[in-house]
Amino acid sequence: MTLLETQNLTAHYGDFQALFGVDIRLEAGQTIAIIGANGAGKTTLMRSIAGVLRNAPGMIRYDGTAIGALPADEVMAMGVSMVPEGRKLFPSLSVEENLLVGTYGRKIVGHWSLDTVYRLFPILREKRHVPGTALSGGQQQMVAIGRALMSNPRVLLCDEISLGLAPVVIRDIYAALPEIQSSGASVIVVEQDIGQAMKVASTVYCMMEGRVTLSGAPGTLSRGAIHAAYFGAHA
Repeated sequence: MTLLETQNLTAHYGDFQALFGVDIRLEAGQTIAIIGANGAGKTTLMRSIAGVLRNAPGMIRYDGTAIGALPADEVMAMGVSMVPEGRKLFPSLSVEENLLVGTYGRKIVGHWSLDTVYRLFPILREKRHVPGTALSGGQQQMVAIGRALMSNPRVLLCDEISLGLAPVVIRDIYAALPEIQSSGASVIVVEQDIGQAMKVASTVYCMMEGRVTLSGAPGTLSRGAIHAAYFGAHA
Protein backbone atom coordinates (compact mmCIF):
# COMPACT_ATOMS: atom_id res chain seq x y z
CA MET A 1 0.00 0.00 0.00
CA THR A 2 1.36 3.43 -0.93
CA LEU A 3 1.56 5.45 2.27
CA LEU A 4 3.18 8.63 0.98
CA GLU A 5 4.00 9.91 -2.49
CA THR A 6 4.96 13.09 -4.27
CA GLN A 7 3.60 13.78 -7.73
CA ASN A 8 5.33 16.29 -9.98
CA LEU A 9 6.49 18.14 -6.87
CA THR A 10 7.98 21.58 -7.41
CA ALA A 11 9.30 23.89 -4.71
CA HIS A 12 10.57 27.47 -4.64
CA TYR A 13 12.46 29.79 -2.33
CA GLY A 14 11.17 33.12 -3.57
CA ASP A 15 12.07 33.29 -7.27
CA PHE A 16 14.51 30.38 -7.01
CA GLN A 17 13.12 27.01 -8.05
CA ALA A 18 14.63 24.19 -5.96
CA LEU A 19 12.60 21.14 -7.07
CA PHE A 20 11.48 20.23 -10.58
CA GLY A 21 8.76 17.58 -10.92
CA VAL A 22 9.95 15.17 -8.22
CA ASP A 23 8.10 11.85 -7.93
CA ILE A 24 8.86 9.47 -5.06
CA ARG A 25 6.78 6.75 -3.42
CA LEU A 26 6.94 5.22 0.07
CA GLU A 27 5.08 1.98 0.73
CA ALA A 28 3.83 1.08 4.20
CA GLY A 29 6.61 -0.63 6.15
CA GLN A 30 9.29 0.41 3.68
CA THR A 31 12.54 2.37 4.09
CA ILE A 32 13.63 4.44 1.11
CA ALA A 33 16.77 6.54 0.77
CA ILE A 34 17.29 9.85 -1.00
CA ILE A 35 20.90 10.37 -2.05
CA GLY A 36 22.67 13.23 -3.79
CA ALA A 37 25.37 15.83 -3.36
CA ASN A 38 25.00 19.13 -1.50
CA GLY A 39 22.42 21.33 -3.23
CA ALA A 40 20.67 18.41 -4.93
CA GLY A 41 17.31 19.30 -3.33
CA LYS A 42 17.15 16.55 -0.71
CA THR A 43 16.45 18.79 2.28
CA THR A 44 13.95 20.84 0.27
CA LEU A 45 12.10 17.60 -0.50
CA MET A 46 11.99 16.71 3.21
CA ARG A 47 10.85 20.21 4.17
CA SER A 48 8.09 20.03 1.57
CA ILE A 49 6.82 16.66 2.81
CA ALA A 50 6.92 17.86 6.44
CA GLY A 51 4.90 20.99 5.63
CA VAL A 52 7.71 23.43 6.41
CA LEU A 53 7.52 24.48 2.75
CA ARG A 54 3.99 24.75 1.37
CA ASN A 55 3.06 23.36 -2.04
CA ALA A 56 0.02 22.70 -4.17
CA PRO A 57 -2.22 20.24 -2.26
CA GLY A 58 -2.06 17.32 -4.69
CA MET A 59 1.71 17.36 -5.07
CA ILE A 60 2.06 15.38 -1.82
CA ARG A 61 -0.36 12.65 -0.78
CA TYR A 62 -0.31 10.85 2.56
CA ASP A 63 -2.51 7.82 3.07
CA GLY A 64 -4.59 8.99 0.13
CA THR A 65 -5.06 12.55 1.41
CA ALA A 66 -3.62 15.60 -0.36
CA ILE A 67 -1.37 17.30 2.21
CA GLY A 68 0.89 19.51 0.08
CA ALA A 69 -0.66 22.76 1.30
CA LEU A 70 -0.95 21.84 5.00
CA PRO A 71 1.25 23.52 7.63
CA ALA A 72 3.87 21.51 9.49
CA ASP A 73 1.87 21.14 12.71
CA GLU A 74 -1.05 19.56 10.86
CA VAL A 75 1.23 17.25 8.90
CA MET A 76 2.88 16.12 12.14
CA ALA A 77 -0.50 15.59 13.80
CA MET A 78 -1.41 13.24 10.95
CA GLY A 79 1.65 11.08 11.63
CA VAL A 80 4.60 12.48 9.66
CA SER A 81 7.58 13.42 11.85
CA MET A 82 11.00 14.77 10.85
CA VAL A 83 14.49 14.51 12.28
CA PRO A 84 15.85 17.78 10.84
CA GLU A 85 19.31 18.33 9.46
CA GLY A 86 21.47 19.83 12.21
CA ARG A 87 19.31 18.28 14.96
CA LYS A 88 17.74 21.61 16.08
CA LEU A 89 17.57 20.81 19.78
CA PHE A 90 16.30 23.43 22.24
CA PRO A 91 19.39 24.61 24.17
CA SER A 92 17.42 25.70 27.24
CA LEU A 93 15.81 22.26 27.67
CA SER A 94 17.18 19.06 29.16
CA VAL A 95 17.41 15.85 27.17
CA GLU A 96 14.12 14.62 28.63
CA GLU A 97 12.37 17.94 28.01
CA ASN A 98 13.59 17.91 24.40
CA LEU A 99 12.16 14.41 24.00
CA LEU A 100 8.80 15.44 25.45
CA VAL A 101 8.54 18.25 22.90
CA GLY A 102 7.92 15.48 20.37
CA THR A 103 4.56 14.66 21.93
CA TYR A 104 3.12 18.15 21.47
CA GLY A 105 0.35 18.17 18.90
CA ARG A 106 0.14 14.38 18.60
CA LYS A 107 -0.52 12.46 21.79
CA ILE A 108 -1.35 8.90 20.84
CA VAL A 109 -0.65 5.61 22.55
CA GLY A 110 1.90 3.62 20.58
CA HIS A 111 5.23 1.85 20.82
CA TRP A 112 7.24 4.96 21.61
CA SER A 113 7.42 6.58 25.04
CA LEU A 114 10.23 7.93 27.21
CA ASP A 115 10.88 4.39 28.41
CA THR A 116 11.15 2.82 24.95
CA VAL A 117 13.30 5.69 23.64
CA TYR A 118 15.62 5.21 26.63
CA ARG A 119 15.79 1.48 25.88
CA LEU A 120 16.68 2.27 22.26
CA PHE A 121 19.36 4.79 23.29
CA PRO A 122 20.42 3.89 26.90
CA ILE A 123 22.89 6.77 27.15
CA LEU A 124 19.97 9.22 27.02
CA ARG A 125 18.54 7.85 30.26
CA GLU A 126 21.86 8.58 31.96
CA LYS A 127 21.91 12.09 30.48
CA ARG A 128 18.20 12.87 30.79
CA HIS A 129 18.68 15.90 33.07
CA VAL A 130 21.61 17.34 31.09
CA PRO A 131 20.98 20.21 28.62
CA GLY A 132 20.46 18.66 25.19
CA THR A 133 23.11 20.79 23.52
CA ALA A 134 25.74 19.79 26.12
CA LEU A 135 25.88 16.28 24.63
CA SER A 136 28.20 14.97 21.94
CA GLY A 137 27.07 15.23 18.33
CA GLY A 138 26.06 11.58 18.21
CA GLN A 139 24.11 11.80 21.46
CA GLN A 140 22.35 14.94 20.21
CA GLN A 141 21.35 13.01 17.10
CA MET A 142 19.87 10.30 19.30
CA VAL A 143 17.82 12.97 21.11
CA ALA A 144 16.60 14.36 17.77
CA ILE A 145 15.56 10.87 16.61
CA GLY A 146 13.93 10.11 19.94
CA ARG A 147 12.03 13.40 19.87
CA ALA A 148 10.61 12.55 16.43
CA LEU A 149 9.67 9.04 17.59
CA MET A 150 7.79 10.36 20.63
CA SER A 151 4.87 11.32 18.37
CA ASN A 152 4.61 7.65 17.28
CA PRO A 153 4.83 8.59 13.60
CA ARG A 154 3.69 6.45 10.71
CA VAL A 155 6.31 8.18 8.52
CA LEU A 156 9.71 9.18 9.89
CA LEU A 157 11.80 11.60 7.82
CA CYS A 158 15.53 11.47 8.64
CA ASP A 159 17.48 14.34 7.08
CA GLU A 160 21.26 13.74 7.01
CA ILE A 161 21.35 11.95 10.36
CA SER A 162 24.97 10.79 9.85
CA LEU A 163 26.37 14.17 8.81
CA GLY A 164 29.54 15.08 10.72
CA LEU A 165 29.50 11.99 12.93
CA ALA A 166 32.28 9.42 13.41
CA PRO A 167 31.76 6.04 11.67
CA VAL A 168 31.30 4.17 14.96
CA VAL A 169 28.58 6.64 16.00
CA ILE A 170 26.87 6.35 12.61
CA ARG A 171 26.82 2.58 13.06
CA ASP A 172 25.12 2.94 16.44
CA ILE A 173 22.55 5.39 15.05
CA TYR A 174 21.63 3.13 12.15
CA ALA A 175 21.50 0.09 14.45
CA ALA A 176 18.29 1.62 15.82
CA LEU A 177 16.55 1.42 12.43
CA PRO A 178 15.22 -2.17 12.70
CA GLU A 179 13.33 -1.39 15.92
CA ILE A 180 12.01 1.84 14.41
CA GLN A 181 10.70 -0.15 11.45
CA SER A 182 9.23 -2.89 13.64
CA SER A 183 7.33 -0.23 15.62
CA GLY A 184 5.28 0.43 12.48
CA ALA A 185 7.07 3.47 11.09
CA SER A 186 7.95 3.75 7.42
CA VAL A 187 11.17 5.70 6.91
CA ILE A 188 12.67 8.13 4.40
CA VAL A 189 16.40 8.57 4.92
CA VAL A 190 18.30 11.45 3.29
CA GLU A 191 21.93 10.42 3.09
CA GLN A 192 25.06 11.64 1.31
CA ASP A 193 26.81 8.33 2.05
CA ILE A 194 25.81 6.10 -0.87
CA GLY A 195 27.03 2.91 0.80
CA GLN A 196 25.01 3.58 3.95
CA ALA A 197 21.90 4.32 1.91
CA MET A 198 22.28 1.08 -0.03
CA LYS A 199 22.49 -0.94 3.19
CA VAL A 200 19.26 0.28 4.77
CA ALA A 201 16.86 1.05 1.91
CA SER A 202 14.77 -1.16 -0.35
CA THR A 203 14.50 1.66 -2.90
CA VAL A 204 17.01 4.44 -3.55
CA TYR A 205 16.29 7.74 -5.29
CA CYS A 206 19.21 9.82 -6.51
CA MET A 207 18.73 13.56 -6.90
CA MET A 208 20.75 16.19 -8.72
CA GLU A 209 19.88 19.86 -9.17
CA GLY A 210 16.32 19.43 -7.93
CA ARG A 211 15.42 16.40 -10.05
CA VAL A 212 15.31 12.64 -9.53
CA THR A 213 18.01 11.31 -11.84
CA LEU A 214 17.87 7.61 -10.92
CA SER A 215 15.76 5.27 -8.82
CA GLY A 216 15.53 1.58 -8.12
CA ALA A 217 16.37 -1.25 -5.75
CA PRO A 218 20.00 -1.09 -4.58
CA GLY A 219 20.87 -4.41 -6.20
CA THR A 220 19.73 -3.20 -9.61
CA LEU A 221 21.77 0.02 -9.71
CA SER A 222 25.30 -0.14 -11.09
CA ARG A 223 28.13 1.89 -9.64
CA GLY A 224 28.49 3.75 -12.94
CA ALA A 225 24.80 4.62 -13.14
CA ILE A 226 24.82 5.92 -9.56
CA HIS A 227 27.96 7.99 -10.22
CA ALA A 228 26.38 9.56 -13.31
CA ALA A 229 23.11 10.26 -11.51
CA TYR A 230 24.88 11.68 -8.43
CA PHE A 231 27.52 13.84 -10.10
CA GLY A 232 26.32 14.20 -13.71
CA ALA A 233 27.31 12.17 -16.73
CA HIS A 234 30.47 14.19 -17.30
CA ALA A 235 31.76 14.31 -13.72
